[in-house]
Amino acid sequence: MSETVPEVAGSGVDAEVVRMACQQAVRSIAPSWPLDGAVAINPHWHRIHMPVRQVAARLVLLGGINVLPQQAYLRDCWNQGRITRADLEVARAQSAIDDLPDAQALVAALYEPPVTAMPLVVDELDDGAGGTRHLPWRGEIMFQLSQVCAAYFDKDQSHWLPRAQHGLYRFWTDTLRHEKGLGMVMGLPGLRAVLRGLPDSAEAAMHWALARLQLPEAALEPYFEALLLSINGWASWCAWLKHQAEGRGATDRHLDELLAMRLVWEALLLECHPRRVNQAAARLRMAWEVFPQRLATVTHRARVDEVWQMALEQGFQRELADKLTTPAGDAVAIATTDVQMVFCIDIRSEPMRRALEALDSGIQTRAFAGFFGLPMSYRPLGAQTSRPQLPGLAFPEVEVEDQILPAPGASPEAAPGRRQRLRRLAAHGQWQNTTRWPSTTFSYVEAVGFGYLRRLWQWLRPPTTPRHNDDHYGLPHAYRALARPRLVGLPLERQVALAAGALRVMGIDRQLAPLVVLAGHASQSCNNAHASTLDCGACGGQSGEANVRALAALLNDPEVRAGLAREEGIDVPESTWFVAALHNTTTDEITGFELDLLPASKQARWQQLQQTLAAAGDRVRRERAPTLWMSADGDVTEVLERFRRRANDGSETRPEWGLTTNAGFIIGPRALTRHALFTRCYLHDYDAQADADFSVLEKLMLGPLVVTHWLGWQYHASTTDPLHYGAGNKVLHNVIGGRIGVFEGNGGDLRIGIPRQSLSDGRSWRHEPLRQTTVIAAPRHAIDAIIARHEVLQRIIDNGWMILWQYENGRLMRRAASGWQVLG
Repeated sequence: MSETVPEVAGSGVDAEVVRMACQQAVRSIAPSWPLDGAVAINPHWHRIHMPVRQVAARLVLLGGINVLPQQAYLRDCWNQGRITRADLEVARAQSAIDDLPDAQALVAALYEPPVTAMPLVVDELDDGAGGTRHLPWRGEIMFQLSQVCAAYFDKDQSHWLPRAQHGLYRFWTDTLRHEKGLGMVMGLPGLRAVLRGLPDSAEAAMHWALARLQLPEAALEPYFEALLLSINGWASWCAWLKHQAEGRGATDRHLDELLAMRLVWEALLLECHPRRVNQAAARLRMAWEVFPQRLATVTHRARVDEVWQMALEQGFQRELADKLTTPAGDAVAIATTDVQMVFCIDIRSEPMRRALEALDSGIQTRAFAGFFGLPMSYRPLGAQTSRPQLPGLAFPEVEVEDQILPAPGASPEAAPGRRQRLRRLAAHGQWQNTTRWPSTTFSYVEAVGFGYLRRLWQWLRPPTTPRHNDDHYGLPHAYRALARPRLVGLPLERQVALAAGALRVMGIDRQLAPLVVLAGHASQSCNNAHASTLDCGACGGQSGEANVRALAALLNDPEVRAGLAREEGIDVPESTWFVAALHNTTTDEITGFELDLLPASKQARWQQLQQTLAAAGDRVRRERAPTLWMSADGDVTEVLERFRRRANDGSETRPEWGLTTNAGFIIGPRALTRHALFTRCYLHDYDAQADADFSVLEKLMLGPLVVTHWLGWQYHASTTDPLHYGAGNKVLHNVIGGRIGVFEGNGGDLRIGIPRQSLSDGRSWRHEPLRQTTVIAAPRHAIDAIIARHEVLQRIIDNGWMILWQYENGRLMRRAASGWQVLG
């Protein structure tokens, strides 16, 4: 046992107690990724070791945060018949809680007063005594901290960067000391004098503040967590910095310093309040002394909220069960497969897959996680840095870089393409600089005023141009087709292992078709700060283009194929060729890459496939048009141009619906889902009979299952509590730091999560806050064994963060605390 850290003079609190409380509070905050790689994550990820209802009770007490659907939303669902009495009874029966009230009492609970959050100092003191003499302190503290963080963390947008070499806390104290009118604005006389006496380190400042608050030791950890939740957006950003540092084996203290800053503000209010505050401080201590009792009471009440969550899920689950257990009818004769197309498991892939299967019986479609098994970072040609192209909580293991590679018979030099791009990027940066300096902005616009007309015209009349690859910006057109993403610095043995793993998990390590198309996906939008939320979540919020192109090249490599046969027992026929493609989910166009390398024997089939892809895209666009308030009338070109114009419209707040309505994940063979449309489910192909040791299933449960869980809960949280976990109104967004995030307006907390326009049609929520229902077509003993080996799966499933079903021989079973239960 380590020795106890001695008390800091004057704090009255053991330093080790403070350190542990701080550590626990900091651990509770999940990271939020930047805008240019907006990876979806469950914002409660660091709390999944607790059951859902316990987290719901804790967060509503500590931050007024709704984890489960709000009462008003549930009342509407009940009154409109979206939730029926039968749904409520099924939810009661499925619940493992013994002493639940009856259905009538559950309905009455929807009309009970909401739970009030635990008070902070700012809540006890800002009671309106100041009248109109000062701004509300909670809002003013939020504004001040948020503006400081925006200035401190900005490394990409502002050209006048402040001096911040001593850390966030020191930067904040220096800023406060220079705000001469802050005390007057806030109605806090003597604030400047107190600020001059603040300790220089964040740790010492926390003890300085605690000496004034005199909180019970047992309340420190929840109080610290409540403070972080009061500025959750910036706390989540700091948590991302911490996550990135830990991935490099380093440490990051920004989140600890942010907590110290927020805690010091509590003490500053006590120190500088113009009236006696002893009674307020005493009320605060009394309230937090009984926090455990209040938490127990609210947790008991949260049982009802969890049952309503289950009742809300019954409608979707009933439809899902009907589709999975309804016989598919007479089997349709399948022609010889000469094309296999592998899409991302994304819910937007399913309509395209079904259209292709209906139009050409020679096409077999499959689904695989969108990073296509390459745990890679990608460096575009001429770029100074690389970016991750894999699921958010993983870190790259291999590198992919653009290389200028000629087509057969051509031999351009590699260097000019890179040099020309660097020159063009540098010139673009200089042009941007001239428009940012305050002394030249207006004169510059006057000088080149006509140069803005083209951009203005594009906003008034959006073009119908197809999606372009931003990674090729500044690259001469002659080199764009020759810039090919390739794995670099990787021994042949590792290349073979990557190729074998991808083929096995895709389920195409046997019976490969002559033409295999690997289709990643990306979106297309204009003037959209949250564009990456519409791209591939499994690729780190990026386009999947680099992943599929690198993998296709790897699988076409003769040496890798020889290694697959020699080392892995996988025979890739010489007649098989892999083609990389990209599915534009906004316009439903599919584009092939590196077709200049396509063997002559495949050209005719590719041309035939192009026609099928165009027809399938047209079918899907006409199906989607009404959901986007668009006309589906007209010929192929007219409908496509409408979608392209929407994608290029800088005023369009809903270029597409993204993953809205997602609610399920199915791991099983295509035969299980081919007969019906599963547009609310992620689909991952899996054949248990070909997975003797269930190692492939284990990879799927540890990879895609967790990633789709993150996606589902980000949408869930953004809907149930759009104030704390939603990004707000796109129309009011101001981008912070070029990539950090957005303010809604010119202040407030950093907004995280999904914008309102991506969740609501303007009148009602389009997304339903349902927990993900995962269906696995595999033996129960295999599923149970995998869960038993991995704590993360136990937490997600056993604590109610996901519903797990098992499918076998036409029967569905649900995993419950008491064991597997037959559905029906």
